[in-house]
Amino acid sequence: MFLTLATDFAGVDAPASDFGFLLHKNPARPQGIEITGGTAQVFYPEASNDRCTAAVLLEIDPIALVRAGRGKAAEGFTLGQYVNDRPYAASSLLAVALGKLFRTAMNGRCDARPELAARPIPLEIHIPALPCRGGTELAERMFGPLGWTVDARPVPLDREISEWGDSRYVDLRLTGVLRLADALNHLYVLLPVLDDAKHYWVGSDEVDKLVRAGEGWLGAHPEKDLISHRYLAHRRYLADTALERLAEADGLTEPLAVPDDAEGPVSLAVERRTTVAAVLKELGARRIADLGCGEGALVGELLKDPMVGELFATDVSARALISAKRRLHYDELPDRQRERLRFLQSSVTYADQRLVGLDAAVLMEVIEHVDPPRLPALAKAVFQAARPGAVVVTTPNSEYNVRFESLPAGNFRHPDHRFEWTRPEFHQWATRVSELYGYSVEFRPVGAVDPEVGPPTQLALFKLQDKVAG
Repeated sequence: MFLTLATDFAGVDAPASDFGFLLHKNPARPQGIEITGGTAQVFYPEASNDRCTAAVLLEIDPIALVRAGRGKAAEGFTLGQYVNDRPYAASSLLAVALGKLFRTAMNGRCDARPELAARPIPLEIHIPALPCRGGTELAERMFGPLGWTVDARPVPLDREISEWGDSRYVDLRLTGVLRLADALNHLYVLLPVLDDAKHYWVGSDEVDKLVRAGEGWLGAHPEKDLISHRYLAHRRYLADTALERLAEADGLTEPLAVPDDAEGPVSLAVERRTTVAAVLKELGARRIADLGCGEGALVGELLKDPMVGELFATDVSARALISAKRRLHYDELPDRQRERLRFLQSSVTYADQRLVGLDAAVLMEVIEHVDPPRLPALAKAVFQAARPGAVVVTTPNSEYNVRFESLPAGNFRHPDHRFEWTRPEFHQWATRVSELYGYSVEFRPVGAVDPEVGPPTQLALFKLQDKVAG
C-alpha cells in the first residue's frame, strides 16, 4: 500500500520542510514500525523550502497476517486468506499504520511548531489504489463535505482491454486547506469505511476510537449514519451507541463562545455537564442519582468531586450501563471510587424504592426522549415516589435550533427526541410539576445566551420545600 501527503505551505511563513515537525518524522531519516502482519515505512521523496512530500509505504505479508489471526478468506475461495488485495490496496491496515505512525500529529500536538499545528495548511493526499464500495461518487460524498476537493478516478480492470470495465478500486487525490490533525483523522476513519471491511474484530472499543477520531467533524457529516455503520462493521447496536455519543457531544453544532481568558471553545455537552455538576456542588448534595445516565459522561464528571459520597447511575438500557462502565473504566477504579458508584437498571417512568430519599436527582437531556403521554408517570416516579431533596432537569431549547447551521429547519437535534420545548413550554411544565409535588423551581441558562432565542440548553432546579438537601 502506498500513500503520500504533500504541502507547499502557500501563504504560511515557514519552509515546507517544517512538515516534518508536524508529522514528528525527520525528513532526513526514513523511519519504520511493525504492525500486525507487516511493516510501515515513512520517507520523504522531496523536502525543500517550497514543497515537502511524506510517503507511507505499508508492506503486508498475507501469511503473517493469517498467522496473527487477522486474515480473512474471501467467500467461496479457500485460499482467499492468502491470495487477496490486502498487501496492495488501502484499507483498515493502512488506517492502523497511520494511527501508529502519526499518533501525536492526529492529536494536533506539535511542541516545536504549535502555531503551525493549529492552523489550516495546504495539503495534497494521493492514494493510488483505494477499494471503494460505492465508486467515485461515494468518495466524493465522504470527503467533499469535509472541505476537500476530490479527484477520484476508477481504476480499470485491465488498461489494455477496455471492454472489461472498471475495478472496484479508485485512484484518489485530495486537495484542500485543512489542519493536518483533521486530515489524518479523516483518513483514519474513512479508509476502512470506503473499503467497507476491517481486518480485525470490531467490538465496543471501536466506538471510542470512532468518536475520538470523529470529534469536531463526524457529527456534522451528512453521511454520519453510513460512516458509523460501515466503520463498526454494520453492528447496529455499536453504530447506535456511536451516534448517541456524537449527538451528546453536539458534533452537529458550532462550538460555544467562551470568555477571552478561557483556553478555547468547549462543546455544549461539556458546558452542560459542568454546569450540572456546579449546581449539585452548590446544593451540597452528597447522595446523587443520574437518571438516564446513558454513556456515563455526567457520572464521570461527578466522580471527580470527593464530596460526592454515593452516586447512582441508572438507565433503562442494560447495554448503556455496560458501555458506561467501560467508558469509566469501572473495573480499574480504586476500591474507594467503586464503592461510591452503583449502576442500576431502572426506568424513569416507574417508581424505584432503591432511589428514595436522595439528596439530588438529575435528568440531564432525558425528558425529551420520553413520549409526552408518559411525562406524568415520570414526574410521579421522580418527584413523588423517589422524592429527592432537589431535582436538576436540562432539556434543549428548541428556539435556539435556528442557530445550528447544519440542522435542517423543523428537525430535532437527535432522532430519538420525542419533542423539543420552547422556553415558555418548559417553564409551564416545570411550574406545574413543582406546584403538584411541593417543590420550588428556578430556571437557569446553559451555554451562551442569544439575545433573540435564549440559551441552547435550559435548566430547571427544583428544591423540595419541606426538606433541605445535604
